Formats: sequence, structure tokens, C-alpha cells
Amino acid sequence: MFNRNWSRSWLVFVVLGLCVSVVGSARPVVGKPLKVFILAGQSNMVGAAKIATFDYIGDDPRTAALLAEMQDSDGKPRMVKNTWISYYQAHEAGDPDGEGIGQLTAGYGGRKNATEPGDNIGPEFTFGITMQKALAEPILIIKTAWGGKSLYLDFRPPSAGPYELNETEVARIKQRGDDLEAERATRRDKSGVYYRLMMDHVSHVLSDIKRVCPAYDERQGYEIAGFVWFQGWNDMVNSGVYPRRGQPGGYDNYSEWLAMFIRDVRKDLKTPDMPFVIGVIGVSGPLDNLEKRYRTIHGTFREAMAAPAALPEFQGNVRAVRTARFWEMPLDRIMKKRDAYNHRVRQLKRQGQNGELTAEQLAAELKKAQAGALTADEAATLKRGASNAAYHYLGCAKTMALIGQAFAEATLELQPK
Repeated sequence: MFNRNWSRSWLVFVVLGLCVSVVGSARPVVGKPLKVFILAGQSNMVGAAKIATFDYIGDDPRTAALLAEMQDSDGKPRMVKNTWISYYQAHEAGDPDGEGIGQLTAGYGGRKNATEPGDNIGPEFTFGITMQKALAEPILIIKTAWGGKSLYLDFRPPSAGPYELNETEVARIKQRGDDLEAERATRRDKSGVYYRLMMDHVSHVLSDIKRVCPAYDERQGYEIAGFVWFQGWNDMVNSGVYPRRGQPGGYDNYSEWLAMFIRDVRKDLKTPDMPFVIGVIGVSGPLDNLEKRYRTIHGTFREAMAAPAALPEFQGNVRAVRTARFWEMPLDRIMKKRDAYNHRVRQLKRQGQNGELTAEQLAAELKKAQAGALTADEAATLKRGASNAAYHYLGCAKTMALIGQAFAEATLELQPK
């Protein structure tokens, strides 16, 4: 049976709803808070993969779709809609030539001049592509990265205090006859310089977001939705700071300092549960692909990098992404073959210069060695896919694109549900 009281109530509800809609439409609709992501680290966060190696990504059917997202129909790098970036690489705070800003596209990797478009990418390009695809809303990326920087000293977190020389370093300094107190003072002065440069720049960008992100409306505010850390080489190779490197527990200090870094960054940004992704260094790929003498060093360091993600306080808000799985083995094999051939040729020429081989013997040996030279196809593949050294993941855009995508996916998984 039709209920008149219910009918009147429904009509009142509808009228009130229309009034609310009309009143609401009189004010501009303010969107959701702007998502801000911070990317930081050393040279592999800077990025040394040339845009010229993009087409190599399409050679693999498994990554062809990713290349399509990186390029427009004309084959040029895509401009990522609703996504902006501030990339800072200055060596001193306030350096006007130290920042590159604009809508995200390729070229925000290593640059000779930060203010001018470059021809390299780091993880930021596909990080932004993946984020935009998932969120479909305005995004701001703040990237601060410098090559050759350590966590123990350059990015040293404030809570760790100034760096103090250990016994091994003191002994080496005395053995060299250097001024011990001067070296101690230098380490103290350099402690955390790049941590402060990083945080100062983040604060600088957030104080005037519209300068970088023209679409930003102050009424919507912003949300720091994630931090990605990609560093490690300078700590891994330092036998003075880590005298037991390669042994169990040899890199425990790195794990402790990285945990402090996470806590300090969150404290300084006033984001106690900010999603934090650790990019675990993976140059040279699987451990069995390295020379035996380096396997334990790389292996123990990788575990030390990943260790903070397992701490109880970081469960559900810190994730370690292992990047060794993205190492491009086909390029690795070609590069090793090339290096072995070049080494053999240099060795033979040295023997010839030293009189160990006659001219005829040298010519014969060089002819034999030629069998180990790259074929034309191998040389073309290497040129197509690699543009830098092994410690920069061969400068392979395919590797860097997959790393950036994985960083974004991990950050998304850590977002509050």
C-alpha cells in the first residue's frame, strides 16, 4: 500500500538534497590533497640510462607494453599528464642552476645542467607513469640525488650524530702519516650535509608548490604519500667504514643508520607512517653472476639494505625492493665477452712491447684472439641497449624503467587502505 507519510518525507529529502547541491555548486569544488612523492639517493637514483636505449625495451615482448607507455605514437618520450617534478642536484643550498622543474617526461636523469633538458632517465620516469596510471590524479615528484654519496657520512641521519672514525680508519690514517685530528674534524663537518640539502629542498618546494605544479590549489593541500631511497654503492665498497664487509654482520651499521634515516625523515616531514621504499642495490644481477671474490660483499650488503623493512616498527609501512632481478643478462653476457677480448688484446700488446713476443708471434696471437671479438649483431645489440658502466646498471633504460615501475608498485601497496 502507498504510504503518504513516507512520500512526504521522501519529497522533503529530495528538496533538501537539491538545496544542498545548489549551495554546494556555488563554491568551487576543491580536489583531493596533492600526492607528493620524494625520491632520493645517489647515482642510480640520478639515473644514467640514455633515452637512446628506449627502443631496446620493445625488443622484449614482456616489456613492449611498458615502452608503449613511455612513448607517444611518434616514438618520442611521453609527457606524463597531471604529473610534475622538481629535480635537485645542486651542491650548495640555493644554487639557482641546481633545480630542474616541469611536467614529467624523459630527461630528468643525470644532467650536465639541472635546468636544461637531459638525455638520461633514472627511476622517476616510469615511477610517475605507474603512479599516474594507478591514481589518475595530480602528482608531484621531488627528486634529490647526487652521485658518489654515502649514507654513513653524506646522507648521515641527524639522530646518528657526527661520524666518528673507527679503529681501522684511525690505523690507516696514522700509517699514511696524515693529520688525524684534521681528518676527524673533516668527517664531523661533512656529516649529514646531503641529508640537510635534501630536506631543505623538500621544504623549499612544499613552501611554494604552485611554482613547480601550476595546477596546484592551496585549498586542496598536499599529502606526502611516499619516499623512495636508492643508494648504497659508496657504502658497499668502503672497507674502512665497514672493515668486516662480506662477513656476517659486517654491514650492520648500515642497517642501523638506514633505520635512523627512515625515522628522521618521517620526523622532519611530520609523517610518522609515511610509506618508505628501500631500493636494494642489485648491480651485476644474481650473486652467482659476480666473480666469487665479490659475492659475499654484494650479498651481505644487499641483506643489510633490506634489513630495516623486517623491523617490527616498520611492518606495513616500509618495503624493500630488490633490483637484481632487473639486471639485463643478455647485455651482461655481451659486455663480458667484449671486456675479455679487450683484456686479451691489451695483454698481448704489452707482451709485444716487452719483447716477450716477436712481431710475427704477436700478429698470430692477435689473429687467434679475434675469434673472441663481438659479432656485428652483438655490437649492435650492446649499443642499442647499454649506455654506461655496470655500477650504473649498464645505463640500460629497460632496467631503469622496470626499477621505477617496481618502486611505484611497492609504494602503492603501502598506501593506507
